[in-house]
Amino acid sequence: MIESALSRARRRLRSTAGVRPAWRFPVLLVMTVAVMVVAQQFVVALGDLGVVDLVVGVVVAAVSLLLYAGLCGLVEGRRPVAELPRDRALSGLLLGSALGAAAFLATMLLILVFGGWHVTAGDPRRFLATLGVMACVAVTEEVVFRGVVFRFAEDRFGTWPALAVSSVVFGAAHLAGTSEAGVGATLWGATAIALQGGILLTAAHVATGALWLPIGVHFAWNVVEAGFGTAVSGKTSEFGGLVHTALSGSPVLTGGSFGPEAGVAGILSCLVAAAFLLRSAVRGGRVKRAG
Repeated sequence: MIESALSRARRRLRSTAGVRPAWRFPVLLVMTVAVMVVAQQFVVALGDLGVVDLVVGVVVAAVSLLLYAGLCGLVEGRRPVAELPRDRALSGLLLGSALGAAAFLATMLLILVFGGWHVTAGDPRRFLATLGVMACVAVTEEVVFRGVVFRFAEDRFGTWPALAVSSVVFGAAHLAGTSEAGVGATLWGATAIALQGGILLTAAHVATGALWLPIGVHFAWNVVEAGFGTAVSGKTSEFGGLVHTALSGSPVLTGGSFGPEAGVAGILSCLVAAAFLLRSAVRGGRVKRAG
């Protein structure tokens, strides 16, 4: 009986994909957001288990990707999933990680030159748990915001409007989480994330047509940021850093209590990287028109 019900559900989903295309976006969005919320809450709830958190976070991230591929097959009838090419996974993740780390290090260099920072001892053991959390966050958020929101918007409106839409949605989503920064800092932080994170991560997707590069960028940015022991999206208590870094200088430069990603230094670093990626996308003919 259960098997029969599952078979009927699969047939209905396939029918939805073939008969009512307008349903694809809302159905896929709801499902992937549900996966994102459950996966992230589960990994964060593990607490401080060191290497166990790291392993669990990576496994949950991998399972989330498999679920996304399966949902694309059920809802859209797409097999294989074009934005997850297996032969480009390792290179995309490594290159993205290098780019994300470089962008954050450039941010910290700008803060050091025009402001300053002071480093004290951190908590390396907790940092292992942070790695697992960030792996899960990078995968699940890229699936939702680039794999679903941007992809459907691009198919409908073209690349440039979709970039704007997905970046705004990405920034706005950071208002939903709990932040230890003040309301004003959180509002500005969400705006800054839309400007730098949303644009850079979408540019990484547009330049390659795959999710691997933005996943790598997202993961490395968050990991290096947490490794420095600064706030990540307005949160400090959830993450353990290799060191603890106290930033000095104007909050406009440093991002204040929200973290470096909300400062001018972070915005500039990410927009410069995004400009090169978008230039590559234009030259490679990856920019789409509405249609």
